Amino acid sequence: MGKFGATEIILIVVVILLLFGGKKIPELMKGLGSGIKEFKDASKDNSGATTNPNKKEETDTKSE
Repeated sequence: MGKFGATEIILIVVVILLLFGGKKIPELMKGLGSGIKEFKDASKDNSGATTNPNKKEETDTKSE
């Protein structure tokens, strides 16, 4: 389970072609690519902010 064979991939591609048409697919892939890029950039910006507050909380509880 979870692994796709050649038959499943071909079937998925055919269904996508039928639903969206050949001209719409490049626009969809462009939007998907820009969305992934924005997500990676946002997660890269927030990665440092999420690890430091835990250490600060530990030091605050020791001083009390």
